[in-house]
Amino acid sequence: MNFPENLKYTKEHEWISVEGDIATVGITDFAQGELGDIVFVEIETQGQSLAKDSTFGTVEAVKTVSDLFMPISGEISEVNPALESNPELINQDPYNGGWMVKIKISNIDELNDLLDTSAYKALIGH
Repeated sequence: MNFPENLKYTKEHEWISVEGDIATVGITDFAQGELGDIVFVEIETQGQSLAKDSTFGTVEAVKTVSDLFMPISGEISEVNPALESNPELINQDPYNGGWMVKIKISNIDELNDLLDTSAYKALIGH
């Protein structure tokens, strides 16, 4: 299982990468493994400003549907267009090709509430 050291993580199993005032968000390798084969991603919040912990979309696997939560407050500036026709990218490459949204960060201080790699590994028992 892969846990990139340069990312921050949430208790809801999302990862976040920050470059300037833009955050890229997806679900972790652990989360995609628990969900199983992902068949559909629904994110209809592009252009919306959402608060931390708000739902920004859903991911549907063969057996379940899970909500996706904002790790920080901001505006959804981009949705990964590849996921519409290839949702399995999340299973194959959760940290690169399987990213979900880009967020224009509105409160950079909220990053301090996220988990580092060792804290996330402890959360999932690794």
